[in-house]
Amino acid sequence: MEIKVLGPGCVSCFKMEELARTAVRELDIEARIEKITDIGQIAMHGILSTPGLMVNGKIKHSGKPLPSLEMVKELIKGEA
Repeated sequence: MEIKVLGPGCVSCFKMEELARTAVRELDIEARIEKITDIGQIAMHGILSTPGLMVNGKIKHSGKPLPSLEMVKELIKGEA
């Protein structure tokens, strides 16, 4: 599974990365988590509002408010 967290490095972006890592650990699944901070790359992925979360190439969340840990787990499980 490939997970991308997209954001320039704000507090919410770091929190989204933390949520994704915690969700993967709690779900006990294998995933490669990549953090993308370049604005150009973020836009190329179709994310218009950060932080963004992509799972296996699909946008699962964009912008604020941040989803809960349980919601992130559901978003990831939906692609497992």
